[in-house]
Amino acid sequence: MNVFDIIGPVMIGPSSSHTAGAVRIGMVVNKIMNEMQPESVEVTLSGSFAQTYKGHGTDRAIMAGIMGFSSDSEEIKSALEIASERGIKYSFIRKNIPGAHPNTALINFLMPDGTSGNVLGASIGGGNIRVDQINGMKVEFSGEKNTLLIMHRDQPGVIAEVTNFMHFCYGSLNICNFHLSREERGGNAIMTIEIDQAPPSRLIEDLKNLKDVDNAILVRRI
Repeated sequence: MNVFDIIGPVMIGPSSSHTAGAVRIGMVVNKIMNEMQPESVEVTLSGSFAQTYKGHGTDRAIMAGIMGFSSDSEEIKSALEIASERGIKYSFIRKNIPGAHPNTALINFLMPDGTSGNVLGASIGGGNIRVDQINGMKVEFSGEKNTLLIMHRDQPGVIAEVTNFMHFCYGSLNICNFHLSREERGGNAIMTIEIDQAPPSRLIEDLKNLKDVDNAILVRRI
């Protein structure tokens, strides 16, 4: 437990769960978009997020995070206006997501080049978050550690190839958490690897060049 678990995060209010946590969910999307500006975003709010998002500023908080602002940024208050000024189209939908945490947001984004993606995340209290899905596939990370998302084909030896490569070529990096999800045997899969250190930028390109790896993304700690 760190001090922020006790006193809460430095933030623009009013709520650590509905504001600070919402900003951090948006920040994960920002990192997955390589800190680029999306053309449009559609945010589905579930549970208490859906019920109180306007009063608690959850909509502004999520948009602020998507644009790269942190939980203590003054820009949170005018995030929707800033998004409009930047030409970002946005919409908010209130809809129950079965089995989801009460403070859950599903964020779909479309980039100017036509690529798209989505993130399902929950604000679990005290400004802390849990990311449950990336592009419809189950993941498991909090954003508190530097996180590698490695999309790959579910083939024998891929996990060993990735972890051995990191051990022999980037031995100073310590893996502190690992999670694997796949659509079906032999289909698309995703590794979620949390590491203690900030990795060098070249690691991502090296991982992309490994056999059966389709893409690799670094979500720097937020």
